[in-house]
Amino acid sequence: MKNEMTVATISNIVRASSAFGVDKVKFSGGEPLIRDDIDKIIQALPPLKDISATTNGIFLAQKAQSLADSGLDRINISLPSLSPEKYRKVTGGDVGKVLEGIDAAVESDLTPVKLNMVLLKGINEGEIPEMMNYIQKFDGKVILQLIELMDFNKMKEFQVNLGTVEKYLESKASNIEVRAMHRRKKYHIDGVEVELVRPIDNSHFCANCNRLRVTSDGMLKPCLLRNDNLVDVNNKEPDEIMELMGLAMEKREPFYKN
Repeated sequence: MKNEMTVATISNIVRASSAFGVDKVKFSGGEPLIRDDIDKIIQALPPLKDISATTNGIFLAQKAQSLADSGLDRINISLPSLSPEKYRKVTGGDVGKVLEGIDAAVESDLTPVKLNMVLLKGINEGEIPEMMNYIQKFDGKVILQLIELMDFNKMKEFQVNLGTVEKYLESKASNIEVRAMHRRKKYHIDGVEVELVRPIDNSHFCANCNRLRVTSDGMLKPCLLRNDNLVDVNNKEPDEIMELMGLAMEKREPFYKN
């Protein structure tokens, strides 16, 4: 990528963030593991409470141990289906490689591993029990996140009624917790943990959001759902990055409002 950030720029951004009290960083995408220098990026970061990444898992089997050795704490893995045919239909990839990556992540102690299952009407909505059965063997080291499909690019026809999913989980759960900031429910079912993620029209989350995203080409992004308030910090010096972070915070405003 032409304007891809250097290791030094990424390190400077995180160091500037830590001066504002940021102690957690997540690398997502696109796909962060396609960068050959992902290990060097992680090694260049200042001391943090938590370093995580979100991946499609295709390259994870080969990279899990080196990521852990570099300082990555845990990982999220996108897994829409356990069926080879359905997985290929949704992603075009090989689910076998992802399952190997999950095993490698657990063995490398990149835990808790969170499996991100975006629910798709007519495709995988009936696989929730199978997915819960699959993670049982990991003895709590793998968590299932059921995620509502965001209505981008006219995808509404694939949206699942989460109310129905919620009733199903409630009927099976021995205990239910609620994450205060995110308004997310966590269901404990037969020794596994399932979390229901509603990213759509969540005014409660927006009102309490304290996250700052950075695009792959070095633009600070105060809101996931907006692109009209970006702040360019690519190839900037550390002191200038700190000033620009202040500007980005001034541009922050809830996307969904009460």
